[in-house]
Amino acid sequence: MPSRKEFINLGFDPLSRPAIVDAILGAFAHPRFRYVVTPNVDHMIRIDSDPEVAALYRNAWLCLNDSRILSALARLAGITLPTTPGSDIVVDLLNDPRLARDTPILVVGGDPGLPRQMQMLLGLTAVDQYRPPMNLLRDAEAMRATVEAVEASGAPLVFLAVGSPQQEQVAAHLAARGRARGVGLCIGAGLEFLVGARQRAPRWMQQAGLEWAFRLASEPRRLGRRYLVVGPRIFAIFLSYLAARRADPQRG
Repeated sequence: MPSRKEFINLGFDPLSRPAIVDAILGAFAHPRFRYVVTPNVDHMIRIDSDPEVAALYRNAWLCLNDSRILSALARLAGITLPTTPGSDIVVDLLNDPRLARDTPILVVGGDPGLPRQMQMLLGLTAVDQYRPPMNLLRDAEAMRATVEAVEASGAPLVFLAVGSPQQEQVAAHLAARGRARGVGLCIGAGLEFLVGARQRAPRWMQQAGLEWAFRLASEPRRLGRRYLVVGPRIFAIFLSYLAARRADPQRG
């Protein structure tokens, strides 16, 4: 596996979509749980301000860039950073012919009908679901119960869809305890896009780096502050990163 590319104090795995799917499928039989994170602009802002959150991403088995905006900023810094959205990885993985249709899959979070939708759409026959309560980070008992539910499932493929940084925290606990196996994907709304519960931006908007604008127009109340108030902080973070790199050329 290629070495990670450092950008804004986080190491990214510069893998193609086929290589990512190959790696995930190959990790099903691994005796210890591994997890995949897909940081976007919102996540990077949180990572910059919270060392504990940053550690969740740095300790992931795979760290994949989910944002074309981050790719564009990386190019300005002379770094080639592929964009591999988590939603695309979900589609590629679940449609891969090497994935047996009876592979046990656990979905943590999501709407109650999500497993059935996945079964009907993809022909999967062993999709289970665990729906934890809200505010996992503030409820130690709920976090423990969620981790134990994943361990008890024995599923080699786990989709963690309870929002960041809750899903990354669940994944980190699983990896640290060493009782689960397989791979956990921290994918947010990736499954909802897959089954059509949420509409994804047209391909041209995705390629132009405007998916955020489509999502903002679709859910202005929920996403307005994230994209219009918090999101622009990434530019200040990027400028600070450039200044630090100029001061220390060895810095990634």
